[in-house]
Amino acid sequence: MGGDNVGHLERLAAELGTHGLLARVVRTQSGRPFVRVINPAATSLSENVTCRPNAEVPDWWYCWSWGERMHTADDPAGAATKVARVLAAVGE
Repeated sequence: MGGDNVGHLERLAAELGTHGLLARVVRTQSGRPFVRVINPAATSLSENVTCRPNAEVPDWWYCWSWGERMHTADDPAGAATKVARVLAAVGE
């Protein structure tokens, strides 16, 4: 499970970079890995994205920091677009 999780997170981090966001996979000693995303033009705009399997269907999902499912993990580009929209500074 962990390998798939990290692979999905690494693909998302790469896509977020194409949107001009700073993103890296963070692995902690305890707890699940996540992608830390920061808008370099407005560093107060940040988010931590996790990736979790869905118990109802055999799919992985990217999730917002509060646990809500955001986007299927088989489309990291689509997920990156959503995160970029949320972290866009006013006027960007």
